[in-house]
Amino acid sequence: MPKKTTVGEYLIQRLEELGVKHVFGVPGDYVLGFYDQLIESNLKSVGTCTEAGAGFAADAYARVNGLGVCCVTYCVGGLNTVNSIAGAYAEKAPVVLISGAPGMGERDRSPLLHHKVKDFQTQRDIFEKITVAAVAIEDPNTAPSLIDDTLDACLRRKQPVYIELPRDMVGQRCLAPEKRIAKKLVSDPLVLEEALEEASTMLRKAKRPVILGGVEIHRYGLQDDLIKLAETTGYPVAATLLGKSIITETHPQYLGIYEGAMGREDVCRKVESSDCVLILGAFMTDINLGIYTANLHLSKTINATSEQVAIRYHLYNDIKLKHFIQGLSKAKLGRKRPAPAKRKTKKVIFTAKPKAPLTIRRFFQCMDVHLDDKNIVISDIGDSLFGAADLTVHKRTEFLSPAYYTSMGYAVPAALGAQSNKRRMRPVVFVGDGAFQMTGMELSTIAKEGLNPVIFVLNNKGYSTERFINDGPYNDIHNWAFHKIPDLLEAGWGCEIRTEGELMDTLEVVAKKRKSFCIVNVHLDPYDRSVAMERLGKRLGERV
Repeated sequence: MPKKTTVGEYLIQRLEELGVKHVFGVPGDYVLGFYDQLIESNLKSVGTCTEAGAGFAADAYARVNGLGVCCVTYCVGGLNTVNSIAGAYAEKAPVVLISGAPGMGERDRSPLLHHKVKDFQTQRDIFEKITVAAVAIEDPNTAPSLIDDTLDACLRRKQPVYIELPRDMVGQRCLAPEKRIAKKLVSDPLVLEEALEEASTMLRKAKRPVILGGVEIHRYGLQDDLIKLAETTGYPVAATLLGKSIITETHPQYLGIYEGAMGREDVCRKVESSDCVLILGAFMTDINLGIYTANLHLSKTINATSEQVAIRYHLYNDIKLKHFIQGLSKAKLGRKRPAPAKRKTKKVIFTAKPKAPLTIRRFFQCMDVHLDDKNIVISDIGDSLFGAADLTVHKRTEFLSPAYYTSMGYAVPAALGAQSNKRRMRPVVFVGDGAFQMTGMELSTIAKEGLNPVIFVLNNKGYSTERFINDGPYNDIHNWAFHKIPDLLEAGWGCEIRTEGELMDTLEVVAKKRKSFCIVNVHLDPYDRSVAMERLGKRLGERV
């Protein structure tokens, strides 16, 4: 007789096999039976304050660990995750969203059950638009294949999927999981050969080739392949903003972030003067391109993503990004420069002016000195992101930000997700006061879980990006005493700072407080901004 299990246990076993150890979510009556099974499993259930926070936490967990899981109840829970799941879809974070639902036996004559909107398919219809697979487990006989196919789609596409579990399906008997066989990556060999031949010819002729790496290097685990290609050829490497930290930023061939006119002039000049830009795994978004101030002509680019390879004006499909990068490493491209000497780590010294009011620029200059390889850097959007773009990240995939979808409120719950399975890494979080007010209550979950991120709230009393796009009273928000939140939660440590001297004193204290979170209320002038913010605001303002 074939071995049997339950539908819920089948899903849990598959998640465990894929290396998942934590599930983020908010319980509700339609999903309580599955939560009971989670408690009996090796997966740890992390209850968040909101479903939006659970979604962002699962997104960050996925970016750091390879797969994230969010579990919520029907509609009132699921629909609260729409924004965070949409962000995961836009930025290629493989998240599994599990939603409870009314039982199949409760649906006769379409009763008006609580949480229901329109009909029983409404929530699934919505998630079909923002996931790569959306399924409802309505028959225990087909549950195993549906679950396996859906999880495979999540891993293959590196984008979220939706699994709906009616509550009377969770305990239904189904076939036990067989040994999971991962599907092999397959490229069309003839198409791959032709694409590599054209790309290699173009690169051999180039005198100043440059690699521009993007976020898919993170998502598909291609960092080693990228470094091998760079070190074999000697090509310098720049990264897009969304792809920041694709390689350690102390690598001798690393140039910095390329983002058109928003970025550093030396990086911009190096990339745009290249006669062949090899773009690998990058989304060419408006933010990555500095609101389209980038100057990259198609005739000088080779652009390879998980979807296709574009060489000048020619398109190639059915090629895997990994195979294309590996193929270039094996091609005899010839070195364009001698092997670079090991980069000497500059001893950057920040000399504080103790009584000087703190500015965004000086704040990030100081932080760059104090970050080390035990930190995960997490930035919300606005100047939290633009100011952090030039920070030196010492390891790979240790910089997280919603730099394309640019949803406010990402950073605090992301700290929860990022540190849950990497306890030795301490998140350093940069978040604006407006973004914190959206999801900052996840500090409560962080305290409950005993995590110790350092949260810097860049408090300029409003929405700074919008101020530079189109100023108005609608950009002002009510001021919070963020540093007093530890009193409310009866956990953590907080302080407020206004000067460079106070920042230096605070960093000394924070370094010693390792057993709980720290929150620093950084008072800034409402119209202070980074150079990148100023450029961005000007460009966007011209379009509004």
